[in-house]
Amino acid sequence: MSQPKVLDSPLYTMLRNDDVDGFNLEKPKSGTIDFVGGDFRGLDLRNLDTAGIDFTDAYFRSADLRGLDLRNTPLEGASIAHAQISGAFFPRELAADEILMSVNFGTRLRYKTH
Repeated sequence: MSQPKVLDSPLYTMLRNDDVDGFNLEKPKSGTIDFVGGDFRGLDLRNLDTAGIDFTDAYFRSADLRGLDLRNTPLEGASIAHAQISGAFFPRELAADEILMSVNFGTRLRYKTH
């Protein structure tokens, strides 16, 4: 398992400094933002515009994800241990029990395969 990492990105730094509104204004309107493996522990990410962000293998222990629309956001391998997820939408490929296992025990999210 990879360790969460502090990313070298001005956009990432904005989130680490609790500037979600500034992030939403500065993020590119197209393309992908590579936050793969990023450390988002304890951050308040409510109101984050998640469009175009890749959160694969990211670490969200105790983060506030309430109300986020993550339906089109890659989350495979991410951990949401003890995160607040009320009202959040998750990708269809994530089963509810998979989400609960991650919240309760810190397991990495695994997408359903057909």
